[in-house]
Amino acid sequence: MKDVIIIGAGVTGSAAAMALSAYDLDICVLEKAEDVCEGTSKANSGIAHAGYDARPGSLKAKLNVRGNELLGEMAGRLDIPFIRTGTFVIAKDAEGEAVLEKLLSQGKENGVPDLEIIRDRNRLFEMEPNLADDVSAALYAPTGGIVCPFELNLAMAENACVNGAEFKFNTPVKNIEKIPEGWRVECEGETLEAKVVVNAAGVYADTFHNMVSSEKIHITARKGEYCLLDKTAGGHVSHVIFSTPGKMGKGVLVTPTTHGNLLMGPTACDVPGKEETNTTADGISQVLSKAGLSVKDIPARQVITSFAGLRAHEDEGDFIIGQAPGAQGFIDAAGIESPGLTSAPAIGEMVAEIVCGILNPEKKTEYIDTRKAVTKAGRLSIDERNELIRENPAFGTIICRCESISEGEILEAINRPLGAKSLDGVKRRCRAGMGRCQGGFCSPKVMEILCRELGISMEEVTKSGGNSKYIVGRTR
Repeated sequence: MKDVIIIGAGVTGSAAAMALSAYDLDICVLEKAEDVCEGTSKANSGIAHAGYDARPGSLKAKLNVRGNELLGEMAGRLDIPFIRTGTFVIAKDAEGEAVLEKLLSQGKENGVPDLEIIRDRNRLFEMEPNLADDVSAALYAPTGGIVCPFELNLAMAENACVNGAEFKFNTPVKNIEKIPEGWRVECEGETLEAKVVVNAAGVYADTFHNMVSSEKIHITARKGEYCLLDKTAGGHVSHVIFSTPGKMGKGVLVTPTTHGNLLMGPTACDVPGKEETNTTADGISQVLSKAGLSVKDIPARQVITSFAGLRAHEDEGDFIIGQAPGAQGFIDAAGIESPGLTSAPAIGEMVAEIVCGILNPEKKTEYIDTRKAVTKAGRLSIDERNELIRENPAFGTIICRCESISEGEILEAINRPLGAKSLDGVKRRCRAGMGRCQGGFCSPKVMEILCRELGISMEEVTKSGGNSKYIVGRTR
C-alpha cells in the first residue's frame, strides 16, 4: 500500500509531489498522458500574478500572494526562468479607473506589495511606449512577472522524482473506492491502494471528487485561445499588459515570454467537452482584435503558432483544497484555474500540510532541494560553449536552427529524470521545434535521436504520446 497517490502530473500535482517528497512517504503520481505537463499546465499565459485580482479572504487571494513569493525563492534553486517584469492593468476612462481603484484596494488587503495607480501619461508611455494611445491610467504591480510554465512543471516533477516519488504515465484512473485502510484506485491495467489520495486532476477533478463525496462539485472547461509571435516581436512590450477584467476573467493580455517571444490571449469560452483544445478562426480573430485595444502596432504577421488551453472553472469560483466532505483521506486540489500557475508552489505546500496532519511522517534527513535544467548552450559565452563542445562534441551539432538547439541539449532532455519520450516532450524541455518554423526542419532529426536513445522505430515516435504518430509505415 502506498502512503499517497496523486492523480495528475500537471503543475498542481507536481507541486504536491515535490512538497510531499521532503517527507518519508511512499508517493505515486498517476498521469493519464505520456508525460508531465500535458493538460492545462502546458497551455496558459505563463504569468506570475501579483495577487490583486482575487476576492480578499479567498484561497485564490491567499495562495496567489504566497505562491508569488515562493516562485522568487524557487527559481534559483530549481533553475526555472522567472522574471519580475511587473504588470499593468490599463484603463481608458473613468469607469475603467474605478475598476483600478477596486483592484488596488483588493491588492492591498491581500498583502500585495508596492501597488500603485499611474495616472501620469508621460510616465506610463515612458515605461511602455506601445500602449494604446487612449490609455489614461494603469495599475502597476512590480511583483508580477512571467515564468515558463513548462519548466516550472518539469522542475517540480523532476525534483519530486529524484527525491523518491514514483510517476506512472499512460495510467488513467477509472474508479476510486473507500477501503478500511484508505483508498483503492482502479487504473487501466492495474489497481493500487493508498492511505491518502490527492485529487489534482484539472478539468476532471470533479469526476473523482464526485465518486467519493455526497457533496458534489462541478467544473466547467473554459477554453482560452492564444497567439504566439516570433522573437522579432518579443520586445514590443516589456511588461505584462492586462485590460480591465470582466466576469469571464482577466481578458486578453499581451506579454513578453521568458524566452523572448510575444504572447497574446486568452479568449474565454465555456465548452462542453473536456478535451476541446482546438483553435478557431473566431477565437484567433478575437485575440488579435482585443490585444490591439491595449497595445498598438502589434506585428500580427509575426504570429508563428496558435494554441488553446482549458481552465478548470468551478461553479463557486474559488480553489477547492482540503478533504472532501465525508471522504477522510481524500484531498481535493480542484478548481485550479488562474492564478493556479502562480499559486502552485503554495498549493503544494498546503496539500503537504494536510497530508502530514493525517499521516504524521518524519522529515527526510537527506532531501535534495535543487535541480539543474537542461543546458542552455546558446546562452553561454563563446569560450564556455567551446569548452562544452570539447567535453561533449554533441553540443557542437545544431539540430534546431531557429532556436539554436544542439544535439547535446536534446540528449539531456531525453536522458534525465522523467525524460522526454516524444517530440513535444523534447520541445518542452529544451525548445527544439519552438522556433519560427515550428519544427519543420528539425523534427526528422529529433525523431532519429528519439529512436536511437529510446530504442524504438520511427513508426513508434509520437508528437505527444497515444496515437499522435507522425509515421504510419514505409513506402519502400
